[in-house]
Amino acid sequence: MKPALLLLLALIVLGGMAWIRLAPSDPARWHVRPTGTPSPGGPLVPVEGGAKAALALPGETTEAVLTRLDAIARATPRTTRLAGSPEEGMITWITRSAIFGFPDYTTAAARMDGTATILALHARQRFGRRDFGVNAARLHDWLARLAP
Repeated sequence: MKPALLLLLALIVLGGMAWIRLAPSDPARWHVRPTGTPSPGGPLVPVEGGAKAALALPGETTEAVLTRLDAIARATPRTTRLAGSPEEGMITWITRSAIFGFPDYTTAAARMDGTATILALHARQRFGRRDFGVNAARLHDWLARLAP
């Protein structure tokens, strides 16, 4: 192959990697309230490009649940808050893959239902067609650490 063609190919690959890592994340697109109700079969439900979960946490306020979950999320490597707060009742985080920096978005919303907080989560990818279970694994880990 000619050196100029190799250089062009390298620039295209590097440009694509830079776009993945540096593309802006629009909160209006990703900070969207997830829906769901707790199911007796377990909280995790695989969906295209990610996973959803919903569970009931009795005896805790929505703000307390989201404050604990926010601490868990922010302790996760390469995870930052995109939008929201515990006071708002909804938070969206970005978690980036280790090598290429692919962004995944996880949104959690909490609402009161009687004396329990209903927590609904949606973790999804931005780029690609399959997430190879990483979003479901992250939700599983966060929910396990959230459990009292």
